[in-house]
Amino acid sequence: MIIALGADHAGWELKEELKAWCIRAGHQVLDFGTHSTESVDYPDYALQVAEAVASGKAERGVAVCGTGIGMAMVANKVSGIRAAFCPDLYTARMSREHNDANILTLGGRLMGGELAIEIVQMWLRAEFQGGRHRRRLDKVVEVERRGLRAEAGG
Repeated sequence: MIIALGADHAGWELKEELKAWCIRAGHQVLDFGTHSTESVDYPDYALQVAEAVASGKAERGVAVCGTGIGMAMVANKVSGIRAAFCPDLYTARMSREHNDANILTLGGRLMGGELAIEIVQMWLRAEFQGGRHRRRLDKVVEVERRGLRAEAGG
């Protein structure tokens, strides 16, 4: 699987641990940075991850900031993105099975590498269940379409 990774300075260390795990697990990684703990702006990295997933360059994305919240907020502004902040295994599984999340966001200041890797493993293994969840997801897509029409003045 091709996974887009991105982080700000607060998520850099955790991103590096996740990157190493992804490579060991046989995934291809697109690392959009950052590459140090020097202060940067999380929207720049969330956008790159989201655009890679939305364009099909990556199948999934993982974005890490201090809390994971900012990354989710920015990524969800990109059409076709369903970013989910998942601080535990249950929300990671549900975000895939029920919501078909294509970007996972995590908080580098909230968890260590071991838990983050377990969350990513769960999230990558879980599959969208379809059925009644497809109907609901179609409604989410329609909300997104209406929002795009509103921006265009329609």
